[in-house]
Amino acid sequence: MSLAPEPVDFDVSPSGVAVVTLNRPDKRNAFDERTILLLADAFETLKGADHVRVVFLRGAGASFSAGADLDWMRRQGERTREENEADALDLARMLKALHDLPQLTVALVHGAAMGGGAGLVAAADYAVAARDAQFRFSEVRLGLTPATISPYVVEAVGARHARALFASALPFDAETAQRIGLVHEIVDSAADLDGVMKRLSGLAMENAPGAVADAKALVRYLSDDVVRPVRLPPFQRIDNAVLHETAKRIAARRASDEGREGLAAFLERRAPSWSSGA
Repeated sequence: MSLAPEPVDFDVSPSGVAVVTLNRPDKRNAFDERTILLLADAFETLKGADHVRVVFLRGAGASFSAGADLDWMRRQGERTREENEADALDLARMLKALHDLPQLTVALVHGAAMGGGAGLVAAADYAVAARDAQFRFSEVRLGLTPATISPYVVEAVGARHARALFASALPFDAETAQRIGLVHEIVDSAADLDGVMKRLSGLAMENAPGAVADAKALVRYLSDDVVRPVRLPPFQRIDNAVLHETAKRIAARRASDEGREGLAAFLERRAPSWSSGA
């Protein structure tokens, strides 16, 4: 009997091009515990891979990532607040591992990039989307908040856009994503993303890897310590305090009456109690 493929495929070419592929096409590459663990392992491996010059993140099948897996959400709804916080912290640490990689990181987006999937896009350095890609931060529809992805989304699009999209759960297209800064470049179709990967790989090979790492560190320094020296918590910087704070916040929402009702309504395919359609 053949074993099911792992939910993350990780490949590095001899020339130093790494491709991390979300490989759950039947689930639209939605996150679960195993997916988060394997992504974190891949990013941790890449952190110390001096020969790797560029890291591409993409999804197999019809979508980049539809966010949270339904079975994973169901399990979360049955867990204690403490268990939920530990689970959320794994996701927070995985996103930070991507954000902090020393190499150029590129998200190649097609189909759906929802919730945590859009969070991966925000945590990457550069993002390219097919014109028909669709984005959404739909957590409030489930009585939740996009807590663990919020540092990266706020950094990518700014507080005003993040507040509008988080609070409205408004779906938006690739052109809107580019206009607000979540995406840097749009191509006509998903098939064109392979050409983008070839072009950006070539550019990456022309850049000094140590200078790339230092350039990324320079932006973090300027953003955290010079441009905005006075900040309000919890977003002083994306450190352990922020990881724990965002994990606590989503754990509290998952354990709340609204969070439980939103999850139950979603899984039961009905309107939640707060909806006018209930």
